[in-house]
Amino acid sequence: MVTLKDIAAEAGVSITTVSNVVHNRKSRVSPETVKKIWDIINREHYVPSMSARSLANDHSSIIGVITHITPQNMGSTMSDPFLSTFVEGIEKRTREEGYYLMIRAVENADSLAALSHSWRLSGLILTGLFQNAFFETVRGLGVPFVLIDSYVDQPDVYRIGLEDEKGGYIAARHLLENGHRRIAFASPSIRPGGVIDQRFRGYRRALEEFGAPFDPSLVFTQEISVEEGKRLGHTLSRRSDITGVFASADILAAGIMSGLSECGVNVPRDKSIVGFDDHYLAQLTIPGLTTVHQDAEQKGILATDMVLAQLRGEEVAERNVILPVSLIQRGSVRPPA
Repeated sequence: MVTLKDIAAEAGVSITTVSNVVHNRKSRVSPETVKKIWDIINREHYVPSMSARSLANDHSSIIGVITHITPQNMGSTMSDPFLSTFVEGIEKRTREEGYYLMIRAVENADSLAALSHSWRLSGLILTGLFQNAFFETVRGLGVPFVLIDSYVDQPDVYRIGLEDEKGGYIAARHLLENGHRRIAFASPSIRPGGVIDQRFRGYRRALEEFGAPFDPSLVFTQEISVEEGKRLGHTLSRRSDITGVFASADILAAGIMSGLSECGVNVPRDKSIVGFDDHYLAQLTIPGLTTVHQDAEQKGILATDMVLAQLRGEEVAERNVILPVSLIQRGSVRPPA
């Protein structure tokens, strides 16, 4: 079986140069040399050994995307369209830079530590963490990491977030500007210091600004899925007092619209609805879903670049990046009849 040493000898270059080409680190290698090395690799059908690299370097070239499962979101790892779009951005950048991607849900700190040590992960991208024992385990692993959609407030931690409070505000404000005053808030459980909590704060700020009293009976919590949304749609169909709905995710909003339709309630004639994320799903609903836009793919690209910068020992100018949101108007909102 051909080795890096064999390829280097035939190409007349060092083993390090061959390794750099194999792992897509080609900035210091001439195009002619890159072509010569790849011609040999393809002819000899060389495949790099991940296990050998891992043992030699004490780490692999694997970046882990970790979702921390809690009892409230068990089983929701890849069912959220936001996460799939987010991972697209990560996969694109890891592939370009010669790294590999692992997507995993973990239940507790011990599982995360075992995963990291077993696979010798090079870096971690973690979604929605809170400042608790699980986060402290992440810090203690000694692996470069980036937190996504987390409000952990540590100056040395790399984070990429969103204008969540503003997103909740502009969603509710749009419904209020169209004359709605009884507006439901639909989301997973609202944990203090989390993304949903921020969107809920924006919703309440808009109500206060328009003089609409906050009513706790208009807050509905359930998992983010089409089926849960449909069940909530059935419930909301019986609430004639509610004319507007703000759902914290497009998939939940789409489920609500489906459930309302099954009960003969028309959107937007009978009830208006605004989602969050601007996933492609928002363009497939009938009518199209008015929603809060975020660039999930760009979030994944930036997260990967932050991990890679740490691996290279590069200085990152901004460790806490907050991406903008905007309202995308389609056909799911109109003034109440």
